[in-house]
Amino acid sequence: MVRMTVLASGSRGNTAILSSSGTSILIDAGISCRETLRRMHRAGEDPSKLSAIVITHEHQDHISGLAVLARRLKIPVYITGHTHQAWQRWVRGPATRQSQRYEDDDKAHLDRCEHFRAGVKFQIGDIEVLPFTIPHDAVDPVGFVFRTEGLKIAMATDLGYMATNIKMHLRGCDALVLESNHDLEMLRGGPYPWSVKQRVMSRVGHLSNDSLADFFSTDYDGGAAFLVLAHLSEANNHPELALQSAERALGGRLNLIQNRLVLASQTEPMEAIRF
Repeated sequence: MVRMTVLASGSRGNTAILSSSGTSILIDAGISCRETLRRMHRAGEDPSKLSAIVITHEHQDHISGLAVLARRLKIPVYITGHTHQAWQRWVRGPATRQSQRYEDDDKAHLDRCEHFRAGVKFQIGDIEVLPFTIPHDAVDPVGFVFRTEGLKIAMATDLGYMATNIKMHLRGCDALVLESNHDLEMLRGGPYPWSVKQRVMSRVGHLSNDSLADFFSTDYDGGAAFLVLAHLSEANNHPELALQSAERALGGRLNLIQNRLVLASQTEPMEAIRF
């Protein structure tokens, strides 16, 4: 059986897990090690069965728990070389003493680290992983296509717009985890400084409800059994708005058998998708 659940999704931390018959992969590590393990147990997943952690990019809401989690579970981390370097710089911070530099170097060390490149497939157990470039304001951000046991599952969050290469990778999927970050009117009238609003709305920011709806209306092939709306902003979106926008765009293609539409949560693990 193949299972996938989003353990946390939003600006305060992101992590998800994909499990096949023989392999389990954690995607991002944006919440604490303790909370990750707690949510895995709640979702019925065994942390001791994890095979690896794969990382999309270096922003804190995707990597803040990485060092502790990797050391605790003693599993390899798959990450691009540029993202690895950016993560190390973030962990080390501005050291002011020699002893502090040694401490920070130790914290920024990963015992088992594998570098990958966007566009080049790699294998973790019986799961094939294809990373693809996404438009976001990070050094080398990626989304993922996973293939296992005849299934194709894609994850694309933290992207400013639906680039052509992303649309291509999202075709023929059995499940899609896609960003529906903000409602444009809520963002424009919300509490963020104007500079942050511009960043979120930019082509290297985050995908709005309207942008995702446009993808569903014009480019989505309609074949996925499950659609997961992820990375919703707590300040600039409501779950109801994200759902309504997606439902209108999907129209008659949304039914109880195909295109089951679910929301990922910031605070609780999502009910697992099972195939």
